[in-house]
Amino acid sequence: MWDFIYAALIWTLALYGLFEIIKNIIYICSYTKLQSDGIYMIIAVKNQEKKIEGFMRSILFRILYGKEEYIKDIIVADLDSQDETKQILNRMKQDYKMLKVTNWKECKEMIEDVKES
Repeated sequence: MWDFIYAALIWTLALYGLFEIIKNIIYICSYTKLQSDGIYMIIAVKNQEKKIEGFMRSILFRILYGKEEYIKDIIVADLDSQDETKQILNRMKQDYKMLKVTNWKECKEMIEDVKES
């Protein structure tokens, strides 16, 4: 009896893991630059080196594994921080392809490009 429960649990977890891998592969293959349609999250930050990583990881966790699956891109506009905020965000950008780190001028240009297309 315990062998059956153990095997069922292992198979359930294996199938769930396979489903998540396939979902991530499909997402990565369909990822493109900013498009004119869709939902984008823009976050403006300045001098938040102590809080930014925890905040961004909680946002990214909710998007990747939670209910906010419609948000495909997060644009973080750095407002000329004088601390390590931008370096922390650039490290995180390597792990999360949906994260774009810019300064406020580039963010404004991106928004205008989307509006024009």
